[in-house]
Amino acid sequence: MTPDLDQHLADAATAIAAAADLDALRIVDAELLGKQSVVTTARKALGAMDVEERKVAGRLLNEVRAGIQEQLEARRTELESAARSEQLESERLDLTELDRGRRLGHRHVVTRTWERLEDLFVGMGYTVSEGPEIEDEWHNFGALNFPPDHPARDMYDTLYVDHGEPGSTLLRTHTSPVQIRVMEAGGPPIYSIMPGRVFRSDTADSTHMPVFHQLEGLVVDRGITFGDLAGTLEAFTRAYFGGDFTSRLRPSYFPFTEPSAEFDIRRPDGTWLELGGCGMVHPNVLEACGLDPEEWSGFAFGFGLDRLALMRHGIDDLRELFRNDQRFLEQF
Repeated sequence: MTPDLDQHLADAATAIAAAADLDALRIVDAELLGKQSVVTTARKALGAMDVEERKVAGRLLNEVRAGIQEQLEARRTELESAARSEQLESERLDLTELDRGRRLGHRHVVTRTWERLEDLFVGMGYTVSEGPEIEDEWHNFGALNFPPDHPARDMYDTLYVDHGEPGSTLLRTHTSPVQIRVMEAGGPPIYSIMPGRVFRSDTADSTHMPVFHQLEGLVVDRGITFGDLAGTLEAFTRAYFGGDFTSRLRPSYFPFTEPSAEFDIRRPDGTWLELGGCGMVHPNVLEACGLDPEEWSGFAFGFGLDRLALMRHGIDDLRELFRNDQRFLEQF
């Protein structure tokens, strides 16, 4: 039996290696270990042997069978891997974009406006500050001089978040909460801008979106006056829009500034356009942040990044910035 099994093991190795695919390997498996195989026939012959011969022959038979199974499994793994690679190659899709002489992509017009404004104010000596988009009621309203029942809260269509006490958590309605966090984090002097995304329950139209972008600025130092605010906004107007533009301030109301003003720019054709709001930081806001209004004063301003992008590029519908129409985006 030993020479027959040794030869069978050698023949098995040759047959297994010659199997070109999984179907061929299944046939070889049946021939080597099936009911008509040499291994099965030898096992049936064990019953005619005496005890000692049966032990030796049985151990040899198990070793041969285990060796064949091991070779079959190794070859099966190789063929399965090859079959997977062949399938993946046949199903592969070439998603490479062709460069037909055009730029494959560039920053969105809002992103470019954002970066331009940051560069402008950093050049004027400001830092850039950021804060969370999900805010608590204190930073979004309370610290900004909005008492709980203050009618000014109705100016904002607030989207509240189902977290904590009802009405305690919300999607920030402006980037002003970042001003509070900056004042809480460190003492004056503060010269910083706060760009970011804000949320209000607005119906989308040509001038409104429920998600939009703002940039606010905050200055807190000794001896800051309303004249400093006006001069800063005039310098910004000429730097961003050009020397043919100028600015003016009109009286207005905001709970977090006193006095407050609307910020308008005059275009070269003589027409005026409202850009945003501004004012001197209200003493109550300074006190809420642990600053003494007798020692420190400051101003704040804010405007919509999206609106600036519209104005600079002559876009007449705010929704175009969010539609991701390639024909529109390629223009900028």
